[in-house]
Amino acid sequence: MSNNKNKGASQSSSLNRSLKQRHMTMIAIGGAIGTGLFLTSGYTVNESGPGGAMIAYGLLGIIIYFLMTSLGEMSTYMPVSGSFQTYCSRFVDPAAGFAVGWMYWLNWALSLSANLVAAEIIIARYFPSVPGWIWIVLFVVVLFLLNVLDVKGYGETEFWFAAIKVFAIILFLTLGILMIVGAVGDSTQGVSFFINNNGGPFPLGGLAVVMVLFSSAYSFTGIECVGMASGEVENPEKVIPKAINTVFWRILLFYIGGMFVIGCLIPYQQAGLDISPFTWVFENSNIPVFSKIAGTFMDIVILTSILSSSNSGIYVGSRMLWSMALEKKAPAALGKLSKKKIPLLAVIVTTAFGLVGLLTSFLPSDSIFVTLCAAVGISCIIGWLAIAVSHYRFRKWYKLKGYRLEDLKCKAKFYPFGPVATIIAMVFIIVGSLFDIESALSVIIGIPLTIALFVFYKVKYKTKAVKLSELELSDIEDLRYQEKTDTTLMESK
Repeated sequence: MSNNKNKGASQSSSLNRSLKQRHMTMIAIGGAIGTGLFLTSGYTVNESGPGGAMIAYGLLGIIIYFLMTSLGEMSTYMPVSGSFQTYCSRFVDPAAGFAVGWMYWLNWALSLSANLVAAEIIIARYFPSVPGWIWIVLFVVVLFLLNVLDVKGYGETEFWFAAIKVFAIILFLTLGILMIVGAVGDSTQGVSFFINNNGGPFPLGGLAVVMVLFSSAYSFTGIECVGMASGEVENPEKVIPKAINTVFWRILLFYIGGMFVIGCLIPYQQAGLDISPFTWVFENSNIPVFSKIAGTFMDIVILTSILSSSNSGIYVGSRMLWSMALEKKAPAALGKLSKKKIPLLAVIVTTAFGLVGLLTSFLPSDSIFVTLCAAVGISCIIGWLAIAVSHYRFRKWYKLKGYRLEDLKCKAKFYPFGPVATIIAMVFIIVGSLFDIESALSVIIGIPLTIALFVFYKVKYKTKAVKLSELELSDIEDLRYQEKTDTTLMESK
């Protein structure tokens, strides 16, 4: 345990704590709003119908709430940049932390590629004669430059990216409601269109809802960024709970409200990846002048959202590599920092995976985008499983040692139901995904890969599962007291 302790202390003293409350709030909101809402939502509606999409997003929204409260409790008690990879190592098994860390990094590396392919799909509408690979390379360069700034630069970028997303969604929901009630546009059926047209809300049956749960999980990838950024926030005990508490209601408003508007205005057969449902609604509003420029405006917003998700992907992925390097779970060179205290090599390695999107030069962009989304989904679910299991074990240890629950700065209200429900839901989603060809391929590849990583580390280092009865507060004090010392020093300055 002492070796881990020293590593944790080294980690916590290496990063600048310069992320503020407004940064973390927008990181939380921005993580819940991305390509999944603006672009992939059309695919979800097409595959399950409008009612099926609402149920899928609603169920996932509840699980996400449980997930975020679990992460919030651990992140405020132990705010480190390794986040749940570190928690999994300390409370479950170091081999599990190794497997989860690498799979989560893979999640963001592939997510970066998927986002860049989505960006290329959108911008190709305006510049069809320009080869797609040029845009992908350009975006990779811009994102790399953004991530070699100090962490406050990342926070500021995400703040404004998220602000643009929120503005666009509020505008969409407002205009959508006006179209539903017939105040603008040509729609005269309103809610009845959602209920009765094209087979009703569930034209493809209940099994379709189960099948899209897996692809829908990709839409929420990024909400756990708050935990990953906890090692670089000024006052984690105050800032993190406030940021996390914003996520659930945003999901209800933006996702459920968005699916309702789409279901009332667009036949599910017409929803897909060719054009964003958001763009379709704006273009069909028939408001003079606005309807002509609304499509272009929304495409710009979507492009901004994609760059935001990609920016977060490089940040989170590089921090995961960096934290694992400090714990000897990744090459030591990835643990080195630049003069600005940025893990430069980890940023370079993560950014380089965005070039996987160059496959669009040889294969259809739509097919690659959906496939990459499916591949990302399983990595994300594995990470969420790690959060739930780690939290269950953390709280069990906390109570075993006789510590007071009242002393927790951010307490998950639904323990143990929350983490247990999350674990069951993740297993259910994985099983349900086997009914979808692309998602099944992701599971067939992702699960064995996770097991292989786990077995490799366990065999090589002969690790054992953590015995909670033998785990003392001193074994994790590097995850707590050094962090508080850093915060105190910054506030005194």
